[in-house]
Amino acid sequence: MAPRNLSRRFVGPIALMFSILFLYWPMLSAAEIAVFEPLEPISGSLVIHGGGSLSDSVLEGFVKLAGGAEARIVVIPTAIEKDDAIEEAKEIAPFIKRGAAGAVMLHTRSRGKADEAAFCECLKTATGVWFGGGQQSNLEKVYVGTRVETALHELLKRGGVIGGTSAGAAAMSRVMIRSGNPKAEVGRGFGFLPGVVIDQHFIKRDRAERLKTVLSDHAGLAGLGIDEGTALIVRGRQMGVLGDSTVSVCFAASVNRPLRVENLKHGEMYDLVALRRAAIARAGTAFPPNVLPSPEVDGKGTLVIDGGGLPAEALLRFIKAAGGADALIAVIPTAQGDDPPAQPGEARLLRKAGATNLKIIHARNPAEANAAQLLAVLKEAKGIWFCGGRQWRLVDSFLDTPAEKLMHDVLARGGAIGGSSAGATIQAEYLVRGNPLGNREMMFEGYERGMGFLKGVAIDQHFTQRNRFADMTLLKQAFPQLVGLGIDENAALIVTGHVMEVVGTTNVNVYDRTGPAAPGQADYEVIKPGEKYDFKTRQRLEAARP
Repeated sequence: MAPRNLSRRFVGPIALMFSILFLYWPMLSAAEIAVFEPLEPISGSLVIHGGGSLSDSVLEGFVKLAGGAEARIVVIPTAIEKDDAIEEAKEIAPFIKRGAAGAVMLHTRSRGKADEAAFCECLKTATGVWFGGGQQSNLEKVYVGTRVETALHELLKRGGVIGGTSAGAAAMSRVMIRSGNPKAEVGRGFGFLPGVVIDQHFIKRDRAERLKTVLSDHAGLAGLGIDEGTALIVRGRQMGVLGDSTVSVCFAASVNRPLRVENLKHGEMYDLVALRRAAIARAGTAFPPNVLPSPEVDGKGTLVIDGGGLPAEALLRFIKAAGGADALIAVIPTAQGDDPPAQPGEARLLRKAGATNLKIIHARNPAEANAAQLLAVLKEAKGIWFCGGRQWRLVDSFLDTPAEKLMHDVLARGGAIGGSSAGATIQAEYLVRGNPLGNREMMFEGYERGMGFLKGVAIDQHFTQRNRFADMTLLKQAFPQLVGLGIDENAALIVTGHVMEVVGTTNVNVYDRTGPAAPGQADYEVIKPGEKYDFKTRQRLEAARP
């Protein structure tokens, strides 16, 4: 299922969004719940503690995220079973002790009370909210779907922090484990951390099987098993571990993939968007498909795929294929970061090569990719150039959007798409080196789909210079149906129809064997400058020129 691009820009007031989710919850499948919110970083911060003793570092970190000496904390102890065990002075003391400007307690057993504006007034000025331990079902019964929940999400939206331990941790996911082990009773939490199920006391109370079962029943969600004495700190898309034990990142087995568990220790990081993409990918159809067509460019379009270094001939051929010097060319620097240069270096090189009609378009997320002004440029463009950087940024902004559809339309009407480095890799159907936390992993679940301008291939760049031969061999062993293209620096492919031509001064390495290479024989074929390769016949063609 394709993710719904329900960006905050289009959803309307945040209260409306959560009331809609609450109303239609019984009608949504688990996979739909997983992608109800956009695949974007969260607003604000979360401190999710697995239970047991709270360390100074966790409490101090929470207060610091809430504003330090200016922090205004609201403590919600409602998960506790008995009211006579709740003392405001005791509940707020840990935060006052650690320098917060002020702290108050918010507590009721009445759902009606929790829906009163006056009751929620203290949350409007709070910079941090802390949920104590107990029974998470108490939080569900009293607060989920009320004004309190709306106010909590608004606190995150304005950059505040929400923390909690034990029951207060479990309630942070929308699909919430209420009780039971190994068979779990599932309820509805706050959904502060979208796309996940949170389990606490994870190792201490042997809850791995319970979380595994819940994930099996809720395709499209990832699991976070947080042990006692350990916290997961989430800011934006970064998730970091703080504490003595581990956080287990869990993905259920699917028809395509086995059960996967990664145990993160103190100081280790994970990426929230990558976690959500991986879980959603498992809930979908197998990728890449077992049977792929021969690589071919749609329509009469042309691809220029550069391995880094940008040979002059590649730029000239791109401009010509786009319609000449005056043709409208959209330059996309998104791979370079959220705030790329106003005039990217590759745009300057295109101008130097003769292009006179360039427009720089950039999107940090799908909402910006769907902006009318950006779409208008793509509708008129004769060529598109993707700058180098990190290819996962292009996935996050453009994949499965109307903008991506318009990019394919450029090829269909005979235009050109080009790119260098990351801008080369993104053109393939299978994306390599997509991990947002580093580019060493060839295959990274959740970031395996490229734009697919050239179907049936995987493209790696800087190939010989960074000694990436073994990586492509591993990819071919995992997915023999793919054609691997390892492009050297100062080499580029010009692809029309089902034929590619190499230009520049170095080579392209084609991994297109259907079986293993003989001992001592390379598992790839080297295509040199001036030579061509036919993807349909799987044969090298004669050199186009001396």
